[in-house]
This record gives sequence, structure tokens and C-alpha cells, in this order.
Amino acid sequence: MINVFCNQRGSGKTKKLIKLANEKALENRGNIVYIDDDDRPLFELDRKIRFVTTNEFKVENYDSFYGFMCGMLSQDYDIDTVFIDGLFNIVDGSLKDAAQLFYALEKLSEEYEVDFFITINGECDLLPEYIKKYVA
Repeated sequence: MINVFCNQRGSGKTKKLIKLANEKALENRGNIVYIDDDDRPLFELDRKIRFVTTNEFKVENYDSFYGFMCGMLSQDYDIDTVFIDGLFNIVDGSLKDAAQLFYALEKLSEEYEVDFFITINGECDLLPEYIKKYVA
């Protein structure tokens, strides 16, 4: 399952994502990963959540991000929830060109039973159709 949260920058998406991640940590049996491009939310997350900052790994485009996700899932088969805060802050690219990434994440979600929660800056009404089906 993929859930996309969208709204303008500064609208509180990150706070909501952190709150959701911490709630999941209380009830989840599997492992949770929180991915961000910087380490600001590190101390707000439950200690059971694996925090990963992508700036250390040179994740620059959709292909490298997909490879990064595959590597993470292959290293830990118990991951069942992944939070991605600000996808387009992590990778360079436009919303229009991200269709292949979302298709690949959907396949990972189905194949490995992983739920993805992703925040995107921008109005939900202006998102491409392929993303609108994931908007929570």
C-alpha cells in the first residue's frame, strides 16, 4: 500500500508523518524505517524506528532511490512500514517523471508486504493522475 500526503510547504505534513510513525511503532510487529533528507526529525521519533538520512548515501535520482529501497528491504526482511518525508527533496526530478518510481514502489509494496507513507510538497489537486490514486 502506498499513501501520499500532499500539501504546501510548512503545512505540517512532517509533524503528521512523525506522529503517524510513532503511533505505528506502538502497534507494529515488523520494523519501521523513516527516511528523510536531513536529520531534523531524528529525536522526535520513537527509538524503535530506524531513521535513515539519504544525504549520506548520494541518493540523487529515481533509479538510485529505487536501488536504495531494494537494498534496505533485502537487508531487513522484517521491514513492513516505510515513511518517506519529502520525496522530491530527496531525489531530483519532477512529478511528471516519477511515474516509473511509483510503479516500482507499488510492486515492492505488493511483493514484500511493505506499506509506504510519502509526503510531497504541493496541492493535491495539481498532482498527476497516477499519484492521485495514492493520496490519503
